[in-house]
Amino acid sequence: MYAVITGGGIVQAEEETFWERQNGICILSERQWETLGAVRERFALSYDKSLVHFCKLENHAGYLYATWKIPPKQENESSKSFRFYVCKDFLIFVDNADTVREQTESISNKKLEGGYTPGHFLYDFFVGLLENDLLFLQELEREIAKIEEQVLRGCCPNFNIKVLGLKKKISKFYRYYMQLSDIGQALCDNEIGFLEKESLRRFDRFRDRALRLAGETQVLRDYTVQVQEVYQSEIGIRQNDVMKMLTVVTTIFLPLTLIAGWYGMNFVYMPELTMRYAYPAVIGISALIVVLGLLIFKKKRYW
Repeated sequence: MYAVITGGGIVQAEEETFWERQNGICILSERQWETLGAVRERFALSYDKSLVHFCKLENHAGYLYATWKIPPKQENESSKSFRFYVCKDFLIFVDNADTVREQTESISNKKLEGGYTPGHFLYDFFVGLLENDLLFLQELEREIAKIEEQVLRGCCPNFNIKVLGLKKKISKFYRYYMQLSDIGQALCDNEIGFLEKESLRRFDRFRDRALRLAGETQVLRDYTVQVQEVYQSEIGIRQNDVMKMLTVVTTIFLPLTLIAGWYGMNFVYMPELTMRYAYPAVIGISALIVVLGLLIFKKKRYW
């Protein structure tokens, strides 16, 4: 895809005349970019075949080189990555997927203000990639709140697996937003010198937006830790309830065990053994002990 930024917006351009124009935007695949060796030599652009692992921006003599990797938001999605060059007259994107193309078409379909510049386009492009991220973070918050409700109700299967997955996802997006803030700061520094002042103010707003999103992920991470603490507290409460019940049962049956052991001794002269009502009397005493024990524990609110 070849396009040019004009006063009226973004218009399509022909490949044959594109490199002689100004304020151009081109979106190429890796294979297409490999074939344009003459263009790379003309603008002295570096060529990197390695995979994109994170977001970064590098200052070179006369241009900026950046890589961008978007973590997946859903379980069935994969990460999206691309790279781009910011030259004096051109923005060159290298993307094997349709991420850049779709975002560029979305911008071109909007009503653009007069005097639209490549710097303004780059800002709109960056902001467009973060357009739905706040809603995504709110969805993560609702998911954490749902797990918290399940914990309080005592029905949260696979709690550790769910929370671990959420913490990993939150950590990935925290690093992602912090890397974007570094890119925004690097653009604000304008070491190459050909970005206009208005664009620098926009990149400063973009940096602040990335930092706010990073702050939101920090809040979610703290919320996840709190839910883990609630889960541990619920486990402790259940264990205390079990130990309390065991204590009640042990305390009630301890006198009965004493009676059973006492009358289980093989002494010849035990007058109770020859008494007619000794057996029912022991049963009654045992029952009385059980009832008294239950009443005492009930009064003390042990159960």
